[in-house]
Amino acid sequence: MSHGADDSLRVDLPDETATHALGARLAGVVHPGLSVWLSGDLGAGKTTLVRGLLRALHYAGKVKSPTFTLVELYSFSSFNLYHFDLYRFADPVEWEEAGFREYFNDHSVCLVEWPERAEGGVPPADLIVRLDFSGEGRVAELIGNTEAGKRCVTRLSA
Repeated sequence: MSHGADDSLRVDLPDETATHALGARLAGVVHPGLSVWLSGDLGAGKTTLVRGLLRALHYAGKVKSPTFTLVELYSFSSFNLYHFDLYRFADPVEWEEAGFREYFNDHSVCLVEWPERAEGGVPPADLIVRLDFSGEGRVAELIGNTEAGKRCVTRLSA
């Protein structure tokens, strides 16, 4: 783990277990009202990270990529978590037509894979998580994009 500017953090993820662990750490800092963008190539570990986060929140069911459903809802006692996968979007207009904007509110955590596919439509990220291949493993860069996102990065760095 290394620190960039005050608003970024780099984490080496040698294997799937490490990716799950980072997801679990994220579960400790996300809160309702937060928008998290997950970027990275196919197979970089975005859904694996979400799985680790959900397991840490004690979600016991199957966690699958919402590639075909576009969004999966996970309800917890104090908030809803929406996991979006916009990979199949061909045009940002599809975002508006889908009616997803209403899910971004003070009572929800929104995790968005492939946000660039709905460019300009998806509300800005508080926290950006970039996953890249690194040898046999992965590396994650977490970037605080708003004050709320920067607080998440600071708490993860502690």
